[in-house]
Amino acid sequence: MSTLLLVRHGETEWHAGNRYAGTSEVALTARGLHQAGQLAEFLAAQPDPPVALYCSPMGRARRTAEPSAQALGLSIQTVEQLREVHFGIAEGKRLGELPPEIADRFRADPVAGAFPDAEPPELAARRGVRALREIAEREQDRRVLVVAHNTLLRLTLCELLGIPLHTYRSVFPRLENAAVTEIHVRGNRTALHRFNQPALGRLPA
Repeated sequence: MSTLLLVRHGETEWHAGNRYAGTSEVALTARGLHQAGQLAEFLAAQPDPPVALYCSPMGRARRTAEPSAQALGLSIQTVEQLREVHFGIAEGKRLGELPPEIADRFRADPVAGAFPDAEPPELAARRGVRALREIAEREQDRRVLVVAHNTLLRLTLCELLGIPLHTYRSVFPRLENAAVTEIHVRGNRTALHRFNQPALGRLPA
């Protein structure tokens, strides 16, 4: 069994406006940089800290992972399949800035009503699952930190846990920035142990 600690990157400059970043490169805010530092301190203080670190290739994820890599003495292993979902015509926009019919379809069913020109959510979920299962197989019986993105991780969690994909926005409304979600993976079986644990203190026993 492998233990994966899934973390969304820190707050970005588009966070306050709730804009869809997707594959756009957006810098962390000062608060996001602070969250990355808090995450590193939190993980380093654990009795069983992660012994490997995998990360999305996107700048905001790597910048979040860097303090943890330094604090834990780990190298960052970049995994292309952990990049965020591309949101098509919604990139850089708020939901309310889209044509009403497109926004309404998305709210009703974010999979069947995915934004035009976006990466199909089903494909994003599959690549996320493939990435996490490959990491789990490589790091058997170890604790691993994985830094990635809000939508990619929510879709992947649904696929891993057998939750209907079109419910990902209601079942997992959001992953908080730099919070820890813990899953245990053994082959094709996945168990969710913690969700959105703030990186502000010790993980509960």
